[in-house]
Amino acid sequence: MNTARDLAIVALDAAPSRHVHQGELSLALAGAEVLDLIEALALALDGDRIHPSAPSPTGDRLLDEAASSLLRHEPYESVEEWLWRRGRGLSSAYVDDLERAGLTARPRGRRIPLRSGRAELVDSAARRQAEERWASGEPVLAALAAAAGIHEEQAEDQDGLSGEAVTTVLAAVGDAVMELEAVRQRKAIEDAAFDNVWRGY
Repeated sequence: MNTARDLAIVALDAAPSRHVHQGELSLALAGAEVLDLIEALALALDGDRIHPSAPSPTGDRLLDEAASSLLRHEPYESVEEWLWRRGRGLSSAYVDDLERAGLTARPRGRRIPLRSGRAELVDSAARRQAEERWASGEPVLAALAAAAGIHEEQAEDQDGLSGEAVTTVLAAVGDAVMELEAVRQRKAIEDAAFDNVWRGY
């Protein structure tokens, strides 16, 4: 199961009707990668610390890239540190990867680069799998999508969110998203104050 790719597909599917910030999506994708790598036995969590296992190809280019970039010496990286380091520009990397895999196409009659967020998903087995998982309300995917702002907060029933590792990763994603929003709000306030100063002259 490739949660990160499914999340990227769900985000692109939602893009025409909902504005999804690249920063939040990138953080959620980095969290999804941790969960995928746990499932692939490429890493394990000790508390909130990421302990890499022996390198083992996953068959997915971006997941293999993520696994190869894990810090392999003490003190190991925390999940939050990983989110900020790995998450930088990750949403664009997934958009590019979907294009490379033939899962998206450029809109006909328009020359719009995929980085603009206007890529169109084509019918594919990967898209159908992601849509089925999304339609089923799978809790981990729903929680990551909520953190990324793809849809409203998930329902309070989170029985499917079992396991300490899953809880740790989702909590770290939630904290990082809140921190990003706080930084964004501080910058908006500072910019507004700066504009007001110049209006006084």
